[in-house]
Parts: sequence; C-alpha cells; structure tokens
Amino acid sequence: MTTADNVLALDAAAQDLLFREARTANTFSDEPVTDEQLRAIYDLVKYAPTAFNQQPLRIVLVRSAEARERLVTHMMDGNKEKTGSAPLVAILAADHEFHEELPKLLPHFPQAKDLFFSERPVREQTGTFNASLQVGYFILGVRAAGLAAGPMTGYDAAGINKEFFADGDHTVLAVVNIGKPGENAWFPRSPRLEYDEVVTTV
Repeated sequence: MTTADNVLALDAAAQDLLFREARTANTFSDEPVTDEQLRAIYDLVKYAPTAFNQQPLRIVLVRSAEARERLVTHMMDGNKEKTGSAPLVAILAADHEFHEELPKLLPHFPQAKDLFFSERPVREQTGTFNASLQVGYFILGVRAAGLAAGPMTGYDAAGINKEFFADGDHTVLAVVNIGKPGENAWFPRSPRLEYDEVVTTV
C-alpha cells in the first residue's frame, strides 16, 4: 500500500483514472461521445467552486461538420488534424454576463449582482478566473467518464470569439478534444516537478 493510499479518500484505481494514468490524447478512436455522457460529465463539473457561485463557464459542443470546419480554420497547424478527427470537440468559454444568473444562483443574496458585478471590467476578470477553475474540473469530469481529454490553447482566440461568440460577451478559454484514445495517442510522459520543488511552508 502506497503512502497515497493511506491518506487519500480515492482508491488507487480512481487515482489512476483521474491523475496518474490520465493523459492528453492526440489521436482518437471512432467511438462516439454521446449527449448522455456529456450530461453525466456536466453533473459532476457543475460542483466546481466559484466565487459567489457565479458559474461563468459556457460550453459549446461542436458536432456538425460545418461547425467543425469553422473551428478547425482557427486552430494552429499542429492542432488542426486532431481537432478535425476527434469524436467530439468542446469550446470552453467565460461568459462575462454571468451576473444575470446570480439572482437564481444566490437566492439568499440577490443584491450581489449589482453590489459586486455592475462594472464590465470586474466581471471579465472574475469571470475568466472562475471559469478557468471550471475548465480544470471539466477535464477531470471527462476523465471520470473513462474518456481522454485533449485541452488546447493553440488557436486564434480572436477568430474563435468572432466565429462562435459574436455577441462579444464570451471569451474562449480552451478547446478540448474528447473521446476514446486511438492508436499512438500518447507522446512520452514529460517530467513533473516534485513536491519539494514546488511547495514551501511559511
């Protein structure tokens, strides 16, 4: 039994599924990713922590061939092929008008919408940060479904924003390829920094 097994609530299999053996896939099988799987994933992801329960993450599932072509046009060359062939692609964005939902999300504190988020620069800053927290949970949710996630930031952000979020109220944070891994899906595992290289105690 490892030290992690002694102190973590997750069993070793769950630790492997979500962390140790989880990888960013670069190729995918033809097995489809269903709406039922995405709903189950979101039912986990929605519990990510966000300030004032603001939940600014918005998810666009790119399923049609026409939408996939529009998206691939804005990907960097190294990401075009895998984005074009993944069973499902999700565009993850921050909604900078998230405050409109706050009366429903904070029924005990409805004035938060106007007290804290009446100014657009404040909403953009906090919305981007909190939606980014949700992006991390989204990747874990995909892994929890036994799928591989390939999150990418190699794209023309202005182009994607114009193409998919013409209202100007959303900003793309990541594009994520989703599916079962295909052949030669993995690059060699890169090193990670160890605990003592990252953590200090004061």
